[in-house]
Amino acid sequence: MNTREEAVHVTPGDVNSPYGKPSYETLSVEEHTDRVVVTLRRPGARNAINGRMIAELHRVCEELERTPKLLLLTGHDGVFAGGADIGELRRRGRDEALEGINSRLFERVRRLPLPTVAAVPGWALGGGAELAYACDLRIAGTDAVFGNPEPGLGILAGAGACWRLRELVGESVAKQVLLAGRTLDAPAALACGLVMDVVATDRLVAEAHALLDRMARSSALALRLTKLVTDASGAHPVADDLAQAVLFESPDKQQRMTRFLEKKGGRA
Repeated sequence: MNTREEAVHVTPGDVNSPYGKPSYETLSVEEHTDRVVVTLRRPGARNAINGRMIAELHRVCEELERTPKLLLLTGHDGVFAGGADIGELRRRGRDEALEGINSRLFERVRRLPLPTVAAVPGWALGGGAELAYACDLRIAGTDAVFGNPEPGLGILAGAGACWRLRELVGESVAKQVLLAGRTLDAPAALACGLVMDVVATDRLVAEAHALLDRMARSSALALRLTKLVTDASGAHPVADDLAQAVLFESPDKQQRMTRFLEKKGGRA
């Protein structure tokens, strides 16, 4: 996999980029050789997740499934996403709930082939928090705040938080957030393992890119299979063996191990 230094930046409107046609209304999308950077962008609405944004994120997922790359997801103007669009939620009824409009997208994000990173500035509430939970890794700005206030609006956090947050931080903390309305600021999110690091907000995207740079130096196939096995529920020794068998036969593994041994003078 190429590193970011080798990447060619493609603007969202570039006709040579599948991400640029047609243009996006609620996202800014930058395509690089080894990654795609998506910025949630709904000025004046705290980047609230509406139907248009859901559709556009599905388009991004479709391209990443077709051509796997790392994904960096962040928010515009100091906010990740202040929740779902309440006006739209108020109009939704039973049938829309059963469609799983948000949950289907967030699960699709979770299942993307290569690692995903959420760089979270400011508020990540409701659906915004659930989108961050669906990513493989999260980095928080010092002003980040995670929360799920849905019961106060007469609904539940129905796009994955009720089970995904428990998996990420444990039952006790999850219930504090989901039932007691606790918000997790950046230090609390770090302490419970929800985020892997807290950095100055003005360095947030740069630090997220540095993390992606480290991952990009690894084998793309090894990352993909490691994510696939890690996400499988329960212990799967056979899956481990099968994935390793594929990697053991890859030219990339041979080349990487040869370079390692040459640096060590032939010693393990």
